[in-house]
Amino acid sequence: MDDDASVRHRNGARKRPRLEDVAARVGVSTASVSLVLRGVPGPSERTRQRVLKAAADLGYQVDRTASTLASRRSRLLGVMVDIHSPFHADLVEHLHTAAEEVGYDLVLSTLTRTRDEQTAVETLLAFRSEALILLGPTMPADALTALDGKAPVIAVGSRIAGAALDVVRTADDDGVGQVTDHLVGLGHREIAYVDGGKGVIATDRRRGYRTAMRRHGLADQVRILTGDNTEASGERAARHLLDGSRLPTAVVAFNDQCAIGVLAALTRAGVAVPGQVSVAGYDDDTLARLSCFNLTTVSQGAREQARHAVTAAVERLDQDRTEPREVVLTPHLVVRGTTAAPA
Repeated sequence: MDDDASVRHRNGARKRPRLEDVAARVGVSTASVSLVLRGVPGPSERTRQRVLKAAADLGYQVDRTASTLASRRSRLLGVMVDIHSPFHADLVEHLHTAAEEVGYDLVLSTLTRTRDEQTAVETLLAFRSEALILLGPTMPADALTALDGKAPVIAVGSRIAGAALDVVRTADDDGVGQVTDHLVGLGHREIAYVDGGKGVIATDRRRGYRTAMRRHGLADQVRILTGDNTEASGERAARHLLDGSRLPTAVVAFNDQCAIGVLAALTRAGVAVPGQVSVAGYDDDTLARLSCFNLTTVSQGAREQARHAVTAAVERLDQDRTEPREVVLTPHLVVRGTTAAPA
């Protein structure tokens, strides 16, 4: 009877291979197998390769539940993510990488049109997340403070006023100021802004637009259109501009999705971008980088935010840091093909 058949005979056709089966295949102790599978130094490189091959051949998978119960720690970081946000998808990818490098894994809980922040957070706690990384939270400061009493909270992307929490964000007002400066430098004076609605992020970006316009002596040209974080809102704002007597020479949108809506509506109306109207967004998400959009935008530095967020969680969990910390990163302008000098 070969080794695989022996495993099936001992464990039954429906049972998973055990640590002991991998050890028997290689001819080493279960302790050595455990060290290899956990990535702990000790076994030789030859032993490590043999163990990994045997585990793959047998279809062995680590029993996370058992290891969690044994250690009394889950080593899980809970992440609340908006399922509709391409930028959040970028953040999650970088969060996974940063967490794995320090021996943690992620649990994701999504926000949808029918699933709110409270539900998402309760799910993360139910899965024994040791710390909570909340992407763009909008819940009140007192609710976040109470939540931090249950598990360390790291708010990413949003300024939190009145709460003693760890925060990792970019200076949103500075970012919109940079893109406004860029457009003014190209010669634009009639620059409209599509707003992001309610919330701290929208407030900061709106302030950045107003401040930059005033700094350039263009206070009388300030024009803010109602919008939100969706492509549909960008289309609505663009249609409103098209219905007016005169188009602005440039439009800055709250985020990249909104900017893509502006692009779509202008293109359908036969308005050349950037020939007649320049368009810029914010976030530098995956859509903005597609060649079909090639959108001028502002990068928030998703990789850097993710690394700072994981570092903050590890400091709270493993280094007993109790004082809250705010990390404010400087965003940077990414110039692509949707902005140019006015005709």
